[in-house]
Amino acid sequence: MVKDFVPCVHFYDQDFVDMYDRTWVWIEENWKGNAVKPAAAPQEGYLFTGEENRRSLFDSCLSSLFLVYSNQKFDPCAMIDYFYSVQDEDGRISDCYDTTTGKPVTSDDNPLGLTLPLLPYVEYFFYHKIGNKKRLKDIVVHLEKYFTWISNNFQRPNGLYSVPYSACCLGNIERYDACYTVDFNACLALAALYMSNIGDILNDKELSFRYKRVYFSLKTRINSMMWDSEKRFYFDLDENEKRITKNKHIGCYWTLLAEIPNYEYAEYLISQLKDPSEFGTDNPFPCLPVSNPNYSPNGEGYRGGVVPFFTYMVIKGLVKYTSSIFARECAIRHMYFILDTLHPDGETVGEVWQAYKPSSEGPSICTDGSFTNKSRYLPMLGLITITLMIENIIGLEISLPRKTVDWMMPSLEAMGIEHLSLKRNFVTILSNKNLRGWEIRLESEKLYYFTIEILDEKKKKTLPIPSGKCSMLIDKL
Repeated sequence: MVKDFVPCVHFYDQDFVDMYDRTWVWIEENWKGNAVKPAAAPQEGYLFTGEENRRSLFDSCLSSLFLVYSNQKFDPCAMIDYFYSVQDEDGRISDCYDTTTGKPVTSDDNPLGLTLPLLPYVEYFFYHKIGNKKRLKDIVVHLEKYFTWISNNFQRPNGLYSVPYSACCLGNIERYDACYTVDFNACLALAALYMSNIGDILNDKELSFRYKRVYFSLKTRINSMMWDSEKRFYFDLDENEKRITKNKHIGCYWTLLAEIPNYEYAEYLISQLKDPSEFGTDNPFPCLPVSNPNYSPNGEGYRGGVVPFFTYMVIKGLVKYTSSIFARECAIRHMYFILDTLHPDGETVGEVWQAYKPSSEGPSICTDGSFTNKSRYLPMLGLITITLMIENIIGLEISLPRKTVDWMMPSLEAMGIEHLSLKRNFVTILSNKNLRGWEIRLESEKLYYFTIEILDEKKKKTLPIPSGKCSMLIDKL
C-alpha cells in the first residue's frame, strides 16, 4: 500500500486525515509509469487524468507540488523532465503533448499551446523540498529558453503580454475583449521573480539581475496600468490599454503571490476576500465575485465556481502578506466543502471535482455547455488535501537546503506528521497534550533546525534537533 511509504499526518479532525490518505490511494491507482522498480524506489511516470496518450504541462506542474511529499515514491522531477525533453529549439514548451508522437496538441484559439508559466516556481519548490542544486544548474537553460520564447511571441511594445484566454486557465469566464490579462502578466512576473531567486541560489549574479529587472518592469506596469484606485482592484486592459472594470475575477490575486501590490493595495485586495458580497463566500474563493453580474451560486463552471487550484494560489499569496491565520481558516473551510461533497449525507459516497459551488456542497453546475466539470481531477485535489494539509492546515514549512523545519501553529492542537523524508533523513514531529502539559515529540535520523511558533501563546523558539528521539514542553519554551 502507498500509505506505507508516504508521510502519515495527524490532525484533530480524522476526516481530514482520511481524505489525505484517500488521495494517495487514488494517486497510486492513476499513476502511469514504471512499475518494475522496487516498491520503495521512485516511480517515474505521470498522473493520469483521463486522456489516453496525453500529457499536460499544467497538470504536471500542479501534481508536482504535492508529489514532492511522496517520500520519493512518485518522481515529480522526471514528470517535469518530460517537457524539457520535447522542448523546441526556439524554447517552446506547449501545454499538451501526444505521448505516442511527442508532438504538441493545440487548439485554434491557442495555436502555440501556451499555458501559465509555472515552471520556475515549481523548480524553486523542488529545490527546497528535494534539495538538488545540481538539478537547477542542469535545467536553468530550459527555463531561460522557455521564458525567451514567451517574450518573443507574446510581449507587446508597451512591455505587457497579450495571450490567448485559454492560457490563463480561467475556464469559461468571459474576458470582454481583454488584450492584456492581469492574471497572465502577474503569473509571468512570478516566473521572473523565481528565475531571479534561482539565479541567487546558483550564485549567478547576471541571471539574478536580468530577471529581477524583468520582474520589476512587469510589476511597475501592472501597478501603474492595471490598478484602479477607485475600485481598488487590478483589472484586465483592452487593446487601447483601458481597464475593463466589469471584468473582475480571481486571476487578479496572482499579484499577491507575485508580491506585486504594496501593503496598502494588498489590504484592499484581502478585504475583498473576506467580504461575502465579493469573494468571501462560505467556500472560498469563487472565480467570479458575488458582485459580478455573471456570478452564479450554482457555479456555472468557473462563473462562481470554486476551483481548488485558484484557492491554493490565493492562500499562498495571503501567506506572503502576513495573513497566515486567515489563509489557514480558508484552507480548512475549503477542505470541509470537499468532504461534504464527497460524503453528502455522511454515508452516501459522492465524488471530488474540478470546480465546486461557492455557498453549498456539490460540484459546480454548468447549464450552457461551456464547461465540463472533471470528476476526481487529482492535480487540483492533491493541492488541497496534501499540499495545503501539510503546509497550511498543519502548518509545516520545510527547506532541505537550509536543513530547517518551521512549524507555525495558531493555537495548541493535537496534530503533526510522521515519517517525512528530508532526502535520506526521516523526521517525525507531533504535538500532544499529556499529564505534563502540551508536548512536541520529535524524531530524526540527522541534525536539523526546528522553529516552533505558537501565535496564541506568543511563543517562538528555534532549536537544533539532534539525531534520535527528543521532546519539548511548550510551557518551558
